Amino acid sequence: MLNIIYEDGQVLVCEKPSGVAVQSAGIGTMDLESRIKNYLSTENSGNGEPYLGVIHRLDQPVGGVLVFAKTPMAAADLSKQAGNGEMDKRYQAVVCGKLPQIQGVLVDYLFKDGKTNTSRIVKKEQKGAKRAELHYQVLEEKEGLSLLEIHLITGRHHQIRVQLAGAGTPLYGDKKYNPKTAGDQRTTIGLYACKLSFLHPKTKKQMAFSCEPKGDAFSIFTSR
Repeated sequence: MLNIIYEDGQVLVCEKPSGVAVQSAGIGTMDLESRIKNYLSTENSGNGEPYLGVIHRLDQPVGGVLVFAKTPMAAADLSKQAGNGEMDKRYQAVVCGKLPQIQGVLVDYLFKDGKTNTSRIVKKEQKGAKRAELHYQVLEEKEGLSLLEIHLITGRHHQIRVQLAGAGTPLYGDKKYNPKTAGDQRTTIGLYACKLSFLHPKTKKQMAFSCEPKGDAFSIFTSR
C-alpha cells in the first residue's frame, strides 16, 4: 500500500515501508519507484508514462519519509538542495549500548565496497574515502539500548549504520553491521527517517513532514 503524505504538481512526499527498496528491487519484486509510477499512471491515464525523479534514497531495511519530483525542474531544484545541505533529514535510531555524551558529532571517512555492498571506516588518506558527518542526541535509554535522534549532514552509503557501529553502538537489528543480530531474521532495523524539510521547488515555501517510527526496536521505547 502506498502511503502518500503530500502531493501537488511538482512534488510527491510519501512514507517508505521498511523492507521495500526505493529502486531496482529485482525481478518479481515491486520497488517504491515502480509503485509510485503505477499510481501516477492511473491518475493520469492516457498521458503517457509519468515523470518521476528520485531525489534521495533510504536503505531497503529502513522506512520513513521520502520526497520525489514530478517534473524535471523540481528534480533539479530538489537535487541541488539535497547536495548543498538545504534539505534537512532527521532520523530516529535505536542502538545497542550507550554513547559517551547526550549530544555529539561523529565525523569519519567512509569507503564503499561495491562488490559486497558495504561501507567501512577508513583513514582520510585512502583513495576513494569520503567524509561523513552526523549529529546525534540521546532521547532515552532503556534495557541496554539508546534511542537517538540523528541529524544527517552528509549522505554516504550506509552512513548512519557504519558510523554508529564504528562508535561501538551498532543499530538494533542491523543484519549487516551488528554481529549480534546478523542472523536474526525476526527483527527489523532500528532506524527510521522521521522528519524531512525542504524548500518547495516552485513556491520556495518551507515544507516540513514527519512520521512516527515503526518496528519492534521502537516499540521497546513506546511501551510503558
